[in-house]
Amino acid sequence: MTAILGGGISGLSAAYYALENPKLAPPVILEVSNRVGGWIRSVKQPDGTIFETGPRVIRANSHDLLKLIEELKLSSKVIPIKAEHPAAKNRYIYADNVLHCLPNSLKGIITKNTLLNHSLARLLWNDFKAAKVLKDDESIYNFVERRFGKDVSEKMVAPILCGICGGDIHQLSAKSFMTNIFETEQKYGSVFMGLVQKKFSDILNKKEKKEVTLENTNETQKLVKSNNISSLLVQKAKRELWSTWGLEGGFEQLPQTLAENITKRGVNIKMKHNCEQIIFNEDCVELIVNGKVEKYSHIISSLPAKSLANLIQKQHPELSKELYSIPTVTIAVVNLQFSENVLPINAFGVLIPPKEEIPILGIIFDSCALPQNSKMTVLTVMMGGAWFEKYFGRCSSEEHLKMVAVKYANKLLCINEDPKACNVSILKDCIPQYIIGHAQRLTRIHDYISTHKIPLALCGSSYHGVGVSHVILSAKEAVSSINQCMI
Repeated sequence: MTAILGGGISGLSAAYYALENPKLAPPVILEVSNRVGGWIRSVKQPDGTIFETGPRVIRANSHDLLKLIEELKLSSKVIPIKAEHPAAKNRYIYADNVLHCLPNSLKGIITKNTLLNHSLARLLWNDFKAAKVLKDDESIYNFVERRFGKDVSEKMVAPILCGICGGDIHQLSAKSFMTNIFETEQKYGSVFMGLVQKKFSDILNKKEKKEVTLENTNETQKLVKSNNISSLLVQKAKRELWSTWGLEGGFEQLPQTLAENITKRGVNIKMKHNCEQIIFNEDCVELIVNGKVEKYSHIISSLPAKSLANLIQKQHPELSKELYSIPTVTIAVVNLQFSENVLPINAFGVLIPPKEEIPILGIIFDSCALPQNSKMTVLTVMMGGAWFEKYFGRCSSEEHLKMVAVKYANKLLCINEDPKACNVSILKDCIPQYIIGHAQRLTRIHDYISTHKIPLALCGSSYHGVGVSHVILSAKEAVSSINQCMI
């Protein structure tokens, strides 16, 4: 039997995909807390308003996740945000005491914008001029500054990464966070020309595949056709040009429904079960759980890398050291509800470049993206990240965090009233940071597990992506690797 460590969205997804193999017994999930869902949490207020303390909207190109939503019968709960919606088109950067809308059309790309004081099209010239530098990896700041200029790096890319992972682009890995663009430059010498050549190559490859398909037998054609059938929800998202989507009633419905689904199908979710140590033997894996020994054949860990490092440190110190070297940051999330529509603009939100020296990362306009009541405004203020200790110390109070959030929401958005409701959450060590050398570290981690034939698979946000769709995909791949070991 397989044990899955962690009952967050990745651990729950791993159990869901493990059930697709009817030859294997349903896995067991060990969750240290008294709830499932991990960082995904929807807090319902007395008046019914939903505050999201974690993820709330997902990009529509996450087809595996849309397919999962459909399989869980949550399609009727999906709130699509289409390409023309203000929350899809309008995203702001606050710099030099002004709100700047990021270019969202061809006209916006070729005309001068206020944030950079020149057009984005001009960046192509910078890319053409920049010399190719062969590197295994480098910081996002160095990569973007070298190819597109300092302003793009500091005013545009830095705040976007703050919104994604709360990270400092001077430390974050270009290879891990901008994989496609980084590898394109390394291969072609120019990001723009490389993307053009890759697009042209993809068109040719599709044409060749189509010609080969036409020569196939009828049975093969039927098979190819059946494999390409998307879920109805994916088809709808493509047809209606969705940009992103959320869930009516709160995003926490996803892990809760997932937990109900797998429980009915035989998965045992053990709450308040703290795994204290992992011992890999030749014939089994021993887990010390709440002081008692439990035996399993394989382990899928969805725990943060640092947490897993502590569990295997005695037996595998080298692997533990690599896992422990994946740092994390703490995010403070402050949800604010105002009794009226107080927003001066309709948009997804606003992000703040670190160089502005303002103690918040950004503000999400929840009531624009996912409206709950047309007469009120709901905002989420994100604070901390790589700068949490700088601005808030090691033990800042919730009252102080609320005061800072209200102060800067009022200042940046010209709001002249106090919120009627507030919720403060401190998400300690919630987002892993893919610092320079992260991809090489992952190679060493997977090589170590393979070389030592450890019955362990890894999933979750510590490794191949911090988004919900990334961790669900990592769960699917972890299950696949465990299945391969059992053949």
